[in-house]
Amino acid sequence: MSIKVIAFDADDTLWINEPYFQETEKEFCILMENYLPHHTISKELLEIEIKNLPLYGYGIKGYTLSMIEAALKISDKTIDVSGIERIIDFGKALLARPIELLEGVEEILVALKDRYRLVVATKGDLLDQERKLKNSGIEHYFHHIEIMSDKKEKDYQKLIKHLDIHPSEFLMIGNSLKSDVLPVLAIGGHGYHVPYHTTWAHEQVEHHVDHENFKEVSNLKEILTYLP
Repeated sequence: MSIKVIAFDADDTLWINEPYFQETEKEFCILMENYLPHHTISKELLEIEIKNLPLYGYGIKGYTLSMIEAALKISDKTIDVSGIERIIDFGKALLARPIELLEGVEEILVALKDRYRLVVATKGDLLDQERKLKNSGIEHYFHHIEIMSDKKEKDYQKLIKHLDIHPSEFLMIGNSLKSDVLPVLAIGGHGYHVPYHTTWAHEQVEHHVDHENFKEVSNLKEILTYLP
């Protein structure tokens, strides 16, 4: 392989993220349970989140606005001010969560940093993701940080052009087939999938990948067995 740049997704690849959102969703369901069953509340919230992605993008701020919108819809606009305040507090608590690196992350970065250019390529709110990277203690390992509004083929093509490499010299590692792997394979790059035990419903795809540039590993450390 002629890989020169290795890019890592951040949330649920480098550090824990989705479990915190799921905990918040449970709190939201408890707050709204006088109106609908929990599973119906979750369904309404997800639909509103997806509808709002083109407006708010990915991240906690958009999620908080979607919770407020869902609460207004579910309650038929009868939720009181204290309920809206609770939802805002849910969002602030998410933003204040400490960064917890996944097992082996720093060991992997140390092993790779002198052999490849390392990059973070992640979706989300610019300010929030910059905060996470600053607080993670691993920012100094990365040659470049790319906080993307989305992860489609054109977004990766733009990143690869900026890095001044050929797609075949680019490897993306992440927990989402939909965002981290399939678009990169489609443009001629390499994609390694590191499944995480919980994934946002919007990122889940049923897709069998049969591609010479694809690997699925059980944990991040396993990628070392495939890299020269």
